[in-house]
Amino acid sequence: MNARIRRLAIGLLIAYVVLFVQLNVLQVSRSQGLTADVRNTRTTTRDFNRPRGPIITADDVVIAASQPSLDERFDFQRVYPTGPLFAHITGYWSYAFGATQLERTQSDVLSGTTAGQQVGGLDDLFERNPDNSGSVRVTLRADLQAKARELLAGREGSVVMLNPATGAVLALYSEPAFDPNDIAVHTSDQAADALRWLEASPGKPLLANAYQERYMPGSTFKIVTTTAALESNAVNLASVFEPEAQYLPPQTTDPIENYGGSTCGGDFPTVFAKSCNTPFARLAVTMGAEIMVAQASRFALNEAPPIDLPRPARSRFGTVEEFADNIPFLAIRGFGQNEVAVTPLHMAMIAASVANNGTMMAPYVVAETRDHGGRIVQLAAPTAWRTPMTPTTAGILNGLMVKVVNDGTARCCLALAGGIQAAAKTGTAQLNARGEPQRSHAWITAFAPAEAPRYAVAVMLKGTTDEISAGTGGKLAGPIAQQMLDLALAVNA
Repeated sequence: MNARIRRLAIGLLIAYVVLFVQLNVLQVSRSQGLTADVRNTRTTTRDFNRPRGPIITADDVVIAASQPSLDERFDFQRVYPTGPLFAHITGYWSYAFGATQLERTQSDVLSGTTAGQQVGGLDDLFERNPDNSGSVRVTLRADLQAKARELLAGREGSVVMLNPATGAVLALYSEPAFDPNDIAVHTSDQAADALRWLEASPGKPLLANAYQERYMPGSTFKIVTTTAALESNAVNLASVFEPEAQYLPPQTTDPIENYGGSTCGGDFPTVFAKSCNTPFARLAVTMGAEIMVAQASRFALNEAPPIDLPRPARSRFGTVEEFADNIPFLAIRGFGQNEVAVTPLHMAMIAASVANNGTMMAPYVVAETRDHGGRIVQLAAPTAWRTPMTPTTAGILNGLMVKVVNDGTARCCLALAGGIQAAAKTGTAQLNARGEPQRSHAWITAFAPAEAPRYAVAVMLKGTTDEISAGTGGKLAGPIAQQMLDLALAVNA
């Protein structure tokens, strides 16, 4: 009898241990997987029945908020009052497809689930639906963002504006964009149709092209080559380049030409202002791959910038090994052609580093987050990211870029209101091979006021139309940069 009781006790003990282990597996080790399982809609439904705070611009425009839902399954509907204007900043908060951009990275603050917000909400512990939601304030200004959209006028391209002293992003807009309201709807089929249409649309509207796509920069890249030449003493302001229409680098029979086949030369400030190609090709070859690659690395051109938005693209120059038997490629990349690829954000950062005495700041879009009671959860702290040049070199480049505005390729289009002096570098990145129809991106990067810079801007128009491809960076992108700088300076005059 005792043996039977003993066996029963052992069996019950084993069953208890198995049950205990299984419960722990379900509740602890598999809890995250079960929560994320698409078949488990209870967690998602719960989240959409909780208050979620707003995202607000620096000039107090609400760009994401929650309102009472007309769908009886949910208490709230996420809405985006400015439509496509800030889509690449806010992203979307969707029942069927999750969250993107700030809606994802700042979700804990917006929903009030950070540790600090949970502690702060203990007073509401016994309420049925306590509101612990927080708010996110961004560095971007709605007036500048709207101006960027107006000036692009539906043309594919990007506009980025920064505060060079802090790295704060003041505008970051790309065409094409999309309306996050179409994806935030609670009807899954409707949201899926909207996503399918956007994914099939040309121009990658779901992608924030201003910082998630890279492009050949053309002559705006001459800022990098000039920095390398000045820092290595390969050139100075008195250096003279004989006028020439072509330059034949080693290892090739295919000569490099200036834009439009023109003859170009003179002292260094002149060839920089006129944006001659052959002097910069010569400089890249003279300095060699190690110096050029090292300087590109100091500008972090082979790294993704540490912006507080998801998945920034990595700009690219190349490695020393790539140029060992390809000196012509090094020559061409010296003036921003071939396989050099830069995001518009990174090009704005390059100009901003000149404006900021040689220091490149880490870019950021979240200025501060607050809890439901208005207390600060987190406050942005501007951070130096790289030092690509000395203050002396930055001062020389500032003067060279002023000459581009006063006597060079931006003379047509960057005279600011009130006589404020701007500094700039233009670029026309030729995409077509010789003999093919002209295709080019139009670029400009600039800052102002030149003597005490407060704003840096980069504008890129994609070479997707004959109008853009037939123009130049100065004539097409220049007027956009001018009006962006005029507006920024006027508001803070």
